[in-house]
Amino acid sequence: MALTREQIASIAALARLDLTASEFPVYQDSLSRILEFVSALDRAHTADVAPMSHPLPGLSQRLRPDVVTEQDRREHYQANAPQVAAGLYLVPKVIE
Repeated sequence: MALTREQIASIAALARLDLTASEFPVYQDSLSRILEFVSALDRAHTADVAPMSHPLPGLSQRLRPDVVTEQDRREHYQANAPQVAAGLYLVPKVIE
């Protein structure tokens, strides 16, 4: 999928990039090749592929037991806050 100059300009604006005229072809080529690669991956047949929990056969992910290891210290942490109400931190309004 080849991107147009307008699409590159839109992407650059979203990314807050100030591209020069000489940089447009470089970005156009690079981003177009990335999108072509992704579309090639989309065409890969994966219907018969089973999900893996580990990339190497016979191995599995070591998991720790799901147990609580720390105490609830919310009251301690909120004691340092300038303003707290109903267990929530109160912050000044910054948007009018």
